[in-house]
Amino acid sequence: MAQLRLALAQVNPTVGDLEGNADLVVEWTRRAAEAGAHLVAFPEMVLTGYPVEDLALRTSFVEASQRTLERTARRLAAEGLGDLPVVVGYLDRRTAGQMRLGQPAGSPLNSLAWLHDGRVAARSAKHHLPNYGVFDEFRYFVRGDRLPVVRVAGVDVATVICEDLWQDGGPVSVTHAAGAGLLLVINGSPYERSKDDVRLELAARRAREAGCTLAYVNMVGGQDELVFDGDSMIVGPDGELLARAPRFAEDLLVADLSLPDAPSDPQPAEQPVKAGDGTTITVERTVLSARPVPPYEPVPPPVAPALDDLAEVYGALVLGVRDYVRKNGFRSVICGLSGGIDSALVATIAADAVGPDNVHVVLLPSRHSSGHSVSDAEELVKRQGLHARTVPINDMVEAFERELEPTGLAAENLQARVRAVVWMGLSNQDGHLVLTTGNKSELATGYSTLYGDSAGGYGPIKDVTKSMVWALSRWRNEQAVAAGQTPPIPQEIIDKPPSAELSPGQLDTDSLPEYDVLDALLDDYVERDLGRDALIAAGHDAGLVERVIRLVDGAEYKRRQYPPGPKITPKNFGRDRRLPITNRWREPSAG
Repeated sequence: MAQLRLALAQVNPTVGDLEGNADLVVEWTRRAAEAGAHLVAFPEMVLTGYPVEDLALRTSFVEASQRTLERTARRLAAEGLGDLPVVVGYLDRRTAGQMRLGQPAGSPLNSLAWLHDGRVAARSAKHHLPNYGVFDEFRYFVRGDRLPVVRVAGVDVATVICEDLWQDGGPVSVTHAAGAGLLLVINGSPYERSKDDVRLELAARRAREAGCTLAYVNMVGGQDELVFDGDSMIVGPDGELLARAPRFAEDLLVADLSLPDAPSDPQPAEQPVKAGDGTTITVERTVLSARPVPPYEPVPPPVAPALDDLAEVYGALVLGVRDYVRKNGFRSVICGLSGGIDSALVATIAADAVGPDNVHVVLLPSRHSSGHSVSDAEELVKRQGLHARTVPINDMVEAFERELEPTGLAAENLQARVRAVVWMGLSNQDGHLVLTTGNKSELATGYSTLYGDSAGGYGPIKDVTKSMVWALSRWRNEQAVAAGQTPPIPQEIIDKPPSAELSPGQLDTDSLPEYDVLDALLDDYVERDLGRDALIAAGHDAGLVERVIRLVDGAEYKRRQYPPGPKITPKNFGRDRRLPITNRWREPSAG
């Protein structure tokens, strides 16, 4: 058996920042070299960031990616790192002679490359292109049909990209036929609740299918609505977990592996293999002139502890907010603070993401604000050390009322829109990013004011149901108590009945069912796409089903105008769920 010290660089690239991403590759390659690694791998499309969306169709961007790849190979060699093989993801394209009708313009490729001795030693492209959920890769890429098997430190290493692991057949099947000793998978796999368990089971199954150790490196960081959680791992050929990186943080996972020696008899440089999915993949073998690895005492690899459900959700929200602020050049955030649970959680997430000194909140009392709402908001500000400003809106609202004479819902919404004018004005004045405070339950049912509480640049709890808002708030307070700190959210905020406070004595339950009942129904209708009859068969009240369906379907135009926010569920309002605004289809009602 051969020894191989493998380093998986779980890093946080930024879409479009090719030079900054190349710096990441060089910096973390140096760390891997200092750790004595014999091979280091980076995530999918690390040089361009991921997903690049329609940038893939822009020739100038593709060519910049190609140039960056070549420069990075030369730079690694120039900085004394050329003898360490490096696997990176990047954006490439087919040559002119390979272009075909019906393919994306320019035939872009979601590619990987082996860099060694100042050159690109091997290349390949993703074979399976995902086209579901948040992925539109048939729009952007053409399929690869090569599997590089590169010999390094006496081990044959096959390399594939993300979706190639999730689909049957293709490169994993060919890896087994090629007799590789290690299957290295580079990934841009976004976070969803409980996905870590799914990934581990998948990696274990594919390792058994390939008949070799499998190493899975994933990126970390926020990109618009997506959050990448890392969770890089290595499993043995029997599916046993050998090493695992932490979630939601950059990390260099280094593991000493004992792997089968590469065969000594000559192997064909190219070998077509039926891939088990109706295609043929060509195995391309490359031998790197790496120094032989003398025997050494292996070090037990780290296995990061698993996170519980609430910890991973909260970690995803904090990372999503932090990177949206940082990568878009903002220095501070602002939000309205009402004394209610939603704005309290948003302010707390923001403080954990960017630091309390960079969080500004506005208290906007009106004639319908209860005294405890104001005092609860002030107590939260005191506990967390946020910047706070109180702007009473009564006079502003009355000025509009004198001119417009609104009644009913229009009068209620007027207050919400005046509040938005205040925080948007302060945003323009001071350069803060406005955080909206609406949750998924409200967005689903349209229980929000367009150009009022929906106004802003980023929605931290957009994909979080009201029930989960309470659960996360309690969890965050429990973490503070366990650490000997003051709970950031006053208990009074958690305990009080929720209210928009737009009319006297108003409660959310005046318009909506209890949230535990509502959220269970929304999960089945939105997440699982169950129709009316299926919802009733699942145990939901028939009258409530019809009412909630009307609310959800009628609010599509509102949701389309809501800002982005971090995705934590399998189906968020945004990239996952795409329904027409103009839509006369209604679920059949009784009779």
